[in-house]
Amino acid sequence: MVESSLHVHPDVEKILIDQAELRKRVRELGRQISRDYAGRALTLVGILRGSVVFMGDLLKEITADCRVDFISVSSYSGRRSRGEVRLLLDLRDSAAGQDLLIVEDIMDSGLTLHYLLDSLKARGPKSLEVCTLLDKPDCRKVDVQAKYVGFRIPNEFVVGYGLDYNERYRNLPYVGVLKSGK
Repeated sequence: MVESSLHVHPDVEKILIDQAELRKRVRELGRQISRDYAGRALTLVGILRGSVVFMGDLLKEITADCRVDFISVSSYSGRRSRGEVRLLLDLRDSAAGQDLLIVEDIMDSGLTLHYLLDSLKARGPKSLEVCTLLDKPDCRKVDVQAKYVGFRIPNEFVVGYGLDYNERYRNLPYVGVLKSGK
């Protein structure tokens, strides 16, 4: 972890994953996805809003033919999951017969992904996989797995690189642990 020349936001306790680590791992994921989907038409499904930064960087690293679509769901209020998932914005295009790759910022309880996977499977995609930047397996309430995982992290509340707390901190160029009480 390199923090010396990087400004750490005053609300961040520590940097968990710095810019260099993020770039390296996103590049590796892009190469792996490109190999796995070579010769196929892939649709990246970004879960708004948290996945936008990660998905934008990942998209630049994928050489396979791909399209982009978005879906928006809500399950959080502040630091807590409400335990229910609501669909706010659905896909523009049909999922039927498509190779879909859900791009998620963080997997913790698994409730959001479980809901999305069930919803999308019912629409008849050719294939359906998950790529997540961060995985918190200790927080899982339902059994969901991602085929592509950037980093496994401990059960800490993280912000930056698209992840937020009440719509703040998404623009931080690293993943940091938010100080308690913020």
